[in-house]
Formats: sequence, C-alpha cells, structure tokens
Amino acid sequence: MQAYPLPTGSRPHDVAPALDGGVWYTAQGSGELGWLDPDTGNTRHTPLATGSRPHGVIVGPDGAPWITDGGLNAIVRVDPETLAIDIFPLPVDRPNANLNTATFDHNGNLWFTGQNGIYGRLDPRTGDMEVFDAPRGRGPYGIATSHDGDVYYASLAGSYVGRIDPKTGEATVLEPPTFGQGARRVWPDSQGRIWVSEWNAGQVALYDPSSGEWREWELPGTGPGAYAVFVDTDDLVWLSDFGANSVVSFDPKSEGFVVYDLPSSPSNVRQILGRPGEVWLPESAVDQLVVIRY
Repeated sequence: MQAYPLPTGSRPHDVAPALDGGVWYTAQGSGELGWLDPDTGNTRHTPLATGSRPHGVIVGPDGAPWITDGGLNAIVRVDPETLAIDIFPLPVDRPNANLNTATFDHNGNLWFTGQNGIYGRLDPRTGDMEVFDAPRGRGPYGIATSHDGDVYYASLAGSYVGRIDPKTGEATVLEPPTFGQGARRVWPDSQGRIWVSEWNAGQVALYDPSSGEWREWELPGTGPGAYAVFVDTDDLVWLSDFGANSVVSFDPKSEGFVVYDLPSSPSNVRQILGRPGEVWLPESAVDQLVVIRY
C-alpha cells in the first residue's frame, strides 16, 4: 500500500487509471481534474469551469477522461494531451440533476446517472443527449456496463438495481433480497454477473442475469458501510467500508474477505478503480490517493 498526497483542498472523489500510466482523479473541492504521476508523486490540476463540482471520472474508448460534473450539470471531456475541455450540458429542462457517474456502452455511447431521479445517454460523436426519468424517482448513483452490453445502475435512495436496455433506454427494476439495502454502486465480473455495494445494509450483493438469482454477504466487523465496489481482472471484488475505515477484498470462490486498514482516519474512500495488479482509492477526507499493489 502506498499513499500519495494531493494539493490541499482537492477532496478527490473518483479515480481512473490513465492510459499513460498516470491516474486521473476528480478534485471535487477545487473544481478541477487532477492527474497523478505514480513514479514521482507529482500532480497536475486542470480547472474545468466556474462552478464546477466534478463527481465521477472514467476513461473512454478514445482514451480521454470523461467527467460527470454536478456543479456544471454537464458531462465534461478533457483531451489527455492538450487538456482542451468540451462541455456537454444537460437539457435546460433538466436542471440540478446531481450528476453522479458514467459508463460507455458497446456502441460508444456514454450513459450517466443523476441522484435527483434521472439517467441519460450522450452520443459523443454528435453531441445528442437524451435524459430519462428513473423508476421511483431519486437515487440513481453508480453505473456500469456488463459484458453482454446491458447497462446497470444502482439507486441509493430507491434501493434497487436498474437494468437499462441500450437500444430503447428503458430501465427494468431488479430487487435485491434485503429491503431498503441502499444499493450504491455496481460492477460486472468476467462472467457477466453484477456485484452491488449495499450502503445501508453493509453488504455486497451478487446478481446473476442468466438465472435471475441474488446472493448477499455482510462485510466483516461491526457497522459496515459498503460504498464503492470494483471487480478486478482476477474476479476479486473490492469494496470500501466507511464503517471500518478500510477496504476489503472478497473472493467469490472461497467466500472469504481480506481487510486492508487505510492509512488515514477517516479516509472516506468513495470509489475504487484499478488495472492489473493495482487497486486505486481516493481518500476524499484527507486529500490523498492510495494504491494497493498485489
């Protein structure tokens, strides 16, 4: 485990390993996109726009970081070489969406969530955008694309997982077994199964689209709060636990957890992403990124 300090006031929210070996992160506190060089620890911040409050960041098929910016109520693309910024605002009749996270489907479209009750689709080639009302209103949070091309999102306030048909944009509600579990983020594994972090229940859940079956496991310790979920290339499931100020890995084969205590308390790790042999964590409470190399 290695920690990298960031500029004071960054408040990193989400991370995304860059194609050049660096790591992108949303500096939500300063309204900027950050980039970290793991070899030197040097950082670079790119201001986005006045009023920016970036939440999620992912690397798109074009190699560029794409950002969901709640302050701008827009999707933002930053050119990884020139750092030029393109802003795709939501329609004027969709203000204050409280944008959260994004994912690209297999057709190159970007799907995004807004906690104030919406999800949407942006075609980066044309700039066309559609915004849909989510079932049960408020709540859409984490979002990811499965290997079969369907898009899944978690509704924190709605306590369900939504499956989006990328062709029609229609969302189907999938009910985890635990009532009011507070599904927060989702991630697919190599078998096309969907893993869900359950914030209110302190559990990790598994949904198998092939059978429609669910399973759930409680995180170790007392009072767990499962925030982020990420499945690595070995199909290990990683979760951040606000309750224990830790990150845990879960092995689906043995159904066992390994706990990694974080270097700062509180850390408030809000998202996890990685690349082979590395898991990256933003400690939003202390202006720091952490990597677990394994």
